[in-house]
Amino acid sequence: MSAVVTLIAAASAVLDEQAVQAARASLTALGADTAKPDWLAPDRACDIAEDGLVPEQAEAAVRRALDGLAIDVIAQKPGNRRKRLLVADMESTIIEQEMLDELGDYVGLKDHIAAITARAMNGEIDFKGAVRERVALLKGLNESVVDEVWQRATLMPGARTLVSTMRANGATCVLVSGGFRCFTERVRQWVGFDDDRGNVLEVVDGVMTGAVVEPILDKDSKLEALLAYAGERHVPTVETMAVGDGANDLPMLLAAGLGVAFHAKPTVAAQARARVDHGDLTALLFAQGYRIGEFVEG
Repeated sequence: MSAVVTLIAAASAVLDEQAVQAARASLTALGADTAKPDWLAPDRACDIAEDGLVPEQAEAAVRRALDGLAIDVIAQKPGNRRKRLLVADMESTIIEQEMLDELGDYVGLKDHIAAITARAMNGEIDFKGAVRERVALLKGLNESVVDEVWQRATLMPGARTLVSTMRANGATCVLVSGGFRCFTERVRQWVGFDDDRGNVLEVVDGVMTGAVVEPILDKDSKLEALLAYAGERHVPTVETMAVGDGANDLPMLLAAGLGVAFHAKPTVAAQARARVDHGDLTALLFAQGYRIGEFVEG
């Protein structure tokens, strides 16, 4: 088979036979031969193997056929689907918040800082400069505020199941964030990641100085982390997965065997090889061919 097309419904939607048949019809209309749908989860996810079209053609055809439905479509070559390394962004990917924005709430500048964050994540401004600008606004905050802000953190649905299932099947899972170690360390422990990397807020005598400890981890650092973890563990790039939502995630998404833009900023969704717009993080398990009965709850 040339490709496997995975259909994944959002939690609020149902993947029914009508949608599956519409997907198959869109492929056969372009000359592909399709296999019988292989259901990974009833009413939620299925694989359609096809021969005759490259993954990009197959995905584009199915997306057109299912336009307007809350169903994600990921097409890929059938080999090496189960990945041995996951590198994940943290904010707006594994957790639902941008923690620097939440810290900004304590100096009355949350909206201002959030606006800078949004521009940086969409690639409109330099990431490192945006980090320095936002952190400078936190000068004078007591370090104890981190503990208070941490109480606001909530996990993205499916985060723990994604990591627990992949680790149970032998994969290494790491968190690599342009955010801060005071949060990545906690998320690593909460979700069960093997390791974490992030930036460091400079603190002197328990007070934030308004500076970041250099060097700042950015998009190049995330790509380097993906390649370094893969190299250390002798994992071929084709057997790696990366997930993120912002412009600083794009290089690692493009380099990974399967790079998934998750509820991503427009510029990232447009360029990433795969994207999840509707589902939760368990969509990344279905994309690897895991069946619902194989999921390991965290």
